[in-house]
Amino acid sequence: MTPDFLAGWAAYLMGLDSTLTQGSATARVSDPVFQMYAVWRYIVKPIAIGGMLMAAGFTLFKMRKSLIAGIGRSVSDVKKAASGSAVEYARTEKDMKFMWVVVGILASAVVTFLVTKFIFGTSLLVALVAATVLIILAFFFAAISGYLVGIMGSSNNPISGLTLTALVVTALILVAIGVGKTNAGVAAVLGVAAIVCVGAAVAGEMLQDLKAGHILGGTPWKMQIGNLIGVVIAGAVMFGVLHFLNQADIAQGIKEGYDGGFGSPKLSAPQAGLMSMLSQGIVGGQMSWPLIICGMMMGLAFILMQVRSPMLVAVGMYLPLETTFAIFVGGVVKGIVDMVSERRSFNSAQRARVENVGILLAAGFIAGEALTGLAFAPFKIAQVNLWRIFDKAPISIGLLVLLIISLILILVPIRNAGKPDEPAPPAVSM
Repeated sequence: MTPDFLAGWAAYLMGLDSTLTQGSATARVSDPVFQMYAVWRYIVKPIAIGGMLMAAGFTLFKMRKSLIAGIGRSVSDVKKAASGSAVEYARTEKDMKFMWVVVGILASAVVTFLVTKFIFGTSLLVALVAATVLIILAFFFAAISGYLVGIMGSSNNPISGLTLTALVVTALILVAIGVGKTNAGVAAVLGVAAIVCVGAAVAGEMLQDLKAGHILGGTPWKMQIGNLIGVVIAGAVMFGVLHFLNQADIAQGIKEGYDGGFGSPKLSAPQAGLMSMLSQGIVGGQMSWPLIICGMMMGLAFILMQVRSPMLVAVGMYLPLETTFAIFVGGVVKGIVDMVSERRSFNSAQRARVENVGILLAAGFIAGEALTGLAFAPFKIAQVNLWRIFDKAPISIGLLVLLIISLILILVPIRNAGKPDEPAPPAVSM
């Protein structure tokens, strides 16, 4: 029995057919491009969200033993730190004083309470519950994240799964205490989930640094203070960057006739869109449940088929076609490089050099494009009309640029393969 058959019957039994006839999913104009985007936005995206939910849950299930071990170890460490024993530790084992950690946790809870109460405009009960849930979830999920990264590396940090869990738990608790279908409730849920997400991510990054510092003989408490300073600076800088990107896309959307900002086709932000739709669906009652459940059935089918990464499939469905097609073109380029390496009989050292150069080139293109976008963002926000060669660039120009970039990504790595007798470079960890 194929996954398509399972998903089709599940969708039919849950009333998907009636959902599609309500007019929200089918475009009311004859423009085929508009129809395509309408189907993607109102049908495909909710199905993809269901797939991401199932994939995130399955990831947490596979890591259940490590998660339980991480929780147990974190509780044990807190008990030892709170006991205040007068044991003299070596320099390489001294952490920050536990009292400062407690002060930081309480300060985070107070800020969450104040923001939820006075900025989001929720009730006193909702603000108290949000702050309490934040402390509990952030503590355990940060401990889990740090433990997993310390043991298995940063690629095994289940950020999406932990954040989704925090969001769903917070949303269900707030709904249980009677939060209304208001934007304030949705904002409170997103606020808690965002802080938990950042806490888990930073915990993993810090544990990676502390692990390297331990190997090199560093002092933990100094590294922890340095990491905290780095987090504050990075948060301040990233806020400005994200604000510029959001405002620039809003201005561009007004000009081109689409809803700009995060979540638009040009700033897809799949995880952020998933969190937003989930919080609005659970708290605000705006969830397309038949489509979400259909996506979960699809994700379950992928899991049963032992697809390598169901999450990647769901994220690919969530992203707009132009983004996924660009990723596909990148995969084709990588395939050509591998084929050329095979025909030239490159050994393992040469293949490693080719891959290293290719990754550096691709990363440089990504970073350069991002920096260029940031440079132009203020002009978009201020609606300054810059000099341009074309009002709308011809497709042939775009294809020519794509061809040049593809040739660079193919030829430069191949030419830097080196000689067969040269030693292999350090392996790249992805």
